[in-house]
Amino acid sequence: MFSDGCTALSWKAETTNFLAQNWDWQQEQKVNLIRLRINQQNKPNIDMITEAGIIGKIGLNSVGVGVCLNAVRARGVSFVRLPCHLALRRCLDSSSRREAVVALQRAGVTSSCHILVADPDGGVGLECSSEAIVLLPMSEEGLITHTNHFLKEHPEVEENVQFKDTQTRLERINKLAEAAEPDLEPIRKLFEDESGFPTSINRQMTDDSTVATLFSIVMNLKERFADVRLGRPSEPEEKFKLQPHVPNYKHKS
Repeated sequence: MFSDGCTALSWKAETTNFLAQNWDWQQEQKVNLIRLRINQQNKPNIDMITEAGIIGKIGLNSVGVGVCLNAVRARGVSFVRLPCHLALRRCLDSSSRREAVVALQRAGVTSSCHILVADPDGGVGLECSSEAIVLLPMSEEGLITHTNHFLKEHPEVEENVQFKDTQTRLERINKLAEAAEPDLEPIRKLFEDESGFPTSINRQMTDDSTVATLFSIVMNLKERFADVRLGRPSEPEEKFKLQPHVPNYKHKS
């Protein structure tokens, strides 16, 4: 059953770019979340939050490329294109968002999803289906937001929107961003929002759904670190940083 309710954002500031997301999923899946740090030869090192057994998910690499993911339900599957999580890993193996976009445009993605990829210079959304990838550029304010439905036309596929709150969450994150600044603490606050509770940006389980926000992440891609709050960000169960190993690089605290 389709049950993902994530809200994601990329926001270009004067000297950096922020990438952030609340990851909403089945409450029972929380125990399967892991932090995976990967040091590799001839590719950027990676630090991400994933589920046990999945090699590509939400996080960043040592050159400041980061990725977020929104589920989108639309008909169609291609068995000659990259599965979603391998597409995420391909982004994290990239040295820039441009390299990531070119790689996914060449390979394609097996099924529908939205991949938000960014680096210190900005972000781009990739609305993927089994037939095509449609790009979402930054707004004049350097902003990209996304929830769980296509924002662009995809005439080649039939979309089946499952979450009625996907539109309201998108409207809400855009409204909140209008009154905020692109900085770490204001963006953290955006993802604590409970307007429309319990199916809010900061999501809680309901009588007929066991989906809740399982973690919240805000990445500073220039500084190459991410703040993670496990559980709902308004009442985190644990806080920690992702920081991929960068040779000869010291994070400015």
